[in-house]
Amino acid sequence: MPRAKKFDFSKINQRTKELRGNMTESEKLLWEELRGRKLSGFKFLRQHPLLYKGNLNRYNYFIADFYCDAKKAVIELDGPVHNDNLDYDQFRDSELKENGLHILRIKNEELYDMKKVLQKILSFLNVSL
Repeated sequence: MPRAKKFDFSKINQRTKELRGNMTESEKLLWEELRGRKLSGFKFLRQHPLLYKGNLNRYNYFIADFYCDAKKAVIELDGPVHNDNLDYDQFRDSELKENGLHILRIKNEELYDMKKVLQKILSFLNVSL
């Protein structure tokens, strides 16, 4: 019996590297506030792959804009492109929730008041100021 070929994670890693190298202006702004444990000591990863419903031959995955493993929290920035992808975003959110993750969506326009956004994230993480 032939041995099953294991999934090649290098494709996912290559895609995440591409996304990290081509972050939107909104992602860059928020990343400056989250990186290096700046927000109450929480570690965030950017453009982080999240696997779901997979096996050794094939994994399904989403790439989160920002991810905090300590709180199993996903932060997604929604720009204009998300207005045309509402069904996909709902599907994605439901799959992630099934895996025990919590999702916070922030509209790009909200970043004009960064202090308010950071308070919103801390509240979402259940941390008081």
